[in-house]
Amino acid sequence: MSAKDCGHHDDEEQLAKRITVAVVGVFVVVGIVIFLVWAILHPDKPRFILQDVTIYAFNLTAPNMLTSNMQITLSSRNPNDRIGIYYQKLDIFASYHNQQITLPTLIPRTYQGHLDVTVWSPFLYGNAVPVAPFLEEGLSQDMNTGMVLLNIKVYGQLKWKVGTWISGRYQINANCPAYISFTDRTKAIQVGSAMKYQLVQTCTVDVSLN
Repeated sequence: MSAKDCGHHDDEEQLAKRITVAVVGVFVVVGIVIFLVWAILHPDKPRFILQDVTIYAFNLTAPNMLTSNMQITLSSRNPNDRIGIYYQKLDIFASYHNQQITLPTLIPRTYQGHLDVTVWSPFLYGNAVPVAPFLEEGLSQDMNTGMVLLNIKVYGQLKWKVGTWISGRYQINANCPAYISFTDRTKAIQVGSAMKYQLVQTCTVDVSLN
């Protein structure tokens, strides 16, 4: 190989190195910009409110079987004025003392713009769900005394949107207490054969990296 060829080969290597350094530099700058934007616009987690619960069935039968069918109204507000929220997946179900008593209902994927409010009204079904014997005793006592504390729980995933940039997935968990009175009918509105309870109950919300 001649000296001319060697010099040409060295020039190509230098050019390739410069291109590589430039590309890496661009990625680093873009990463820093995204990080700074993210740090400055650090998002606040969405706020969930359980507006109401309509009970169509809530029956405890032997041996330890609970049938609970209800419709809930749940609202979510995006408190961020520069950040949108993509709800990738949300499952909602009812529980009693941490035991799930209905099947999870899947909410369709939703985009929530800046400061937007979204309202969902899913049905929750749990037909002849077996409950633990010690929970059955406690639930029976609660129903006899007239007040049952249910928890409407939300589990799912979301992504943040800043301009055209979309984050990775984050886990979202929400817990909404619902105090249901079975004796004081003044606290509910009769809707056909169902009873509708106006609650407007704030939920606890936790958002973490998936």
